[in-house]
Amino acid sequence: MKALLLTNEYPPNVYGGAGVHVEYLSRELAKLMDVEVRCFGEQRDDSKPLTVRGTTVDSSRFEDADPRIKPVLNALAHDIDFNIKPSGADVVHCHTWYSHFGGIAAKLSYGIPLVITAHSLEPLRPWKREQLGGGYDFSSWIEKTALEMADAVIAVSKETKADILNHFDVDEKKIEMIYNGIDTDQYHCVDTQECFRKYGIDPDQPYVLFVGRITRQKGIVYLVNAIQYIHPGCQVVLCAGAPDTPEIAKEMSDAVDVARKVRDGIIWIEEMVSKETAIELYSNAAIFCCPSIYEPFGIINLEAMACETPVVASAVGGIKEVVIDGETGILVPVEQLNTAPFEPVEPEKFSKDLADAVNRLIADPELCKRMASASRKRAVETFSWTAIAEQTAELYRKLKEEHSS
Repeated sequence: MKALLLTNEYPPNVYGGAGVHVEYLSRELAKLMDVEVRCFGEQRDDSKPLTVRGTTVDSSRFEDADPRIKPVLNALAHDIDFNIKPSGADVVHCHTWYSHFGGIAAKLSYGIPLVITAHSLEPLRPWKREQLGGGYDFSSWIEKTALEMADAVIAVSKETKADILNHFDVDEKKIEMIYNGIDTDQYHCVDTQECFRKYGIDPDQPYVLFVGRITRQKGIVYLVNAIQYIHPGCQVVLCAGAPDTPEIAKEMSDAVDVARKVRDGIIWIEEMVSKETAIELYSNAAIFCCPSIYEPFGIINLEAMACETPVVASAVGGIKEVVIDGETGILVPVEQLNTAPFEPVEPEKFSKDLADAVNRLIADPELCKRMASASRKRAVETFSWTAIAEQTAELYRKLKEEHSS
């Protein structure tokens, strides 16, 4: 059995949850079968059972294109290159729309089953039009085409499965629900505190932490607007970089400037930090906050939980299947618009409710301690990559048998 995984992100070029997913899934699958990863970049590892082949394209040929269309053209070029050399795989498995055209080409050209993991869905991310312009119409089309012709679709949460059925013509029998996972050997509480010195965090004051990209989906501006209501004795550490657009970057910067006029103790780390640094930040945080307005799963919450950090998160999407309200953290209800982009109906109330949840935990260290322990326990017992890889491998085997019969 051999599986071909197609992806935009793969280490060291990882900026989101999908890249984290492919990194660990490929590693665990390689214990069960041969795996080849084809990705965007210059990575190359010819060892087996896990082979990695990065692909680069000459981006200079896109220099006259509308800047918002370049990501689409770039993705298509990579996807074509993915298929030039036959892989000999029994199944092709795609991650994010960037790789979907490559999966379609592999299915049709080489006659192998197509699997797609739905990490997110384009109809539920309309703010991407700011970033891609008409390219958003293309990414939406390619996603729809790939999902509806796939032999199997993996939903990373129950809510994602419901969204797939609601927005696409996909046979429910073709949808498998397999969670994201976490490497709890790697993600665990550490006692190092280099982050205090490096980023100017006061070790004598607790801090609430955000880790993620600056994008509307992550709802970071609602957290920044909540800072004025958070107890002044609690620092706020925003580990936030890679803005989707200049507009959202300015909106974030302006919001932070306003918050800093109201109070001190706001630390903004404007870069995507290493895994080791993120683990240290999680481990030393009193609380992790995830204010997303759309989140099919929310692997960052799981990373925080594995590092024994209670979570305050919006009660949306797959987050409700990861964070147990009152046990591993606090889920903050948010009334959202009925149609995308699902922004809060009352954004100021949502920000205040986030702050109230943070303040409740800061005021109750014993509750934080119990939630920290429960968070680690849940991460270990429910979200093992070993089990997730075994479920994925079983799906591959079933598809191979069906395809051969």
